[in-house]
Amino acid sequence: MKWINGATTVAGILAALALVAMVLLVAYDAAVRYLFSSGSIALQELEWHLFDLVIMFGIAYTLKLNAHVRVDIFYEHFSPRYKAVVDCISQLFFVLPLSLLIVYVGFEFVALSFSQMEGSSNPGGLPYRFIVKSLMPFAFVLLMLQSIQELFKALERFKASL
Repeated sequence: MKWINGATTVAGILAALALVAMVLLVAYDAAVRYLFSSGSIALQELEWHLFDLVIMFGIAYTLKLNAHVRVDIFYEHFSPRYKAVVDCISQLFFVLPLSLLIVYVGFEFVALSFSQMEGSSNPGGLPYRFIVKSLMPFAFVLLMLQSIQELFKALERFKASL
């Protein structure tokens, strides 16, 4: 299971690097647009591609760090045993099924994009959009793996609380 943590950590590092690149790119693009009345469709599309990478690779990493969104106002008052039960239920009935659905639907979505060698429809846009689209099923496979690992951790916490 250590390889799942390693893969998720690598994804988190890539997301962080993409975020830094995206911030710099947006600042450059805004400066060029407002100071010189110039811009590039390719740079704007690259910003969206980097944003996709940040979100897709950040999902599993956020779960690993237990920094995901939930109603902490209630959760923080739960006993360790009840927290473990809530974590097991959320992984089994929410994260895993949703991830499986997205991988299933996303595979066809990406396969169609690959078969068409999809690129930007904008003149001056970026080619190879299918590569960015392939992040979706890949990211949710990683999320499923991390979710399974979190499920096992929650089960261990539940056993320890008995």
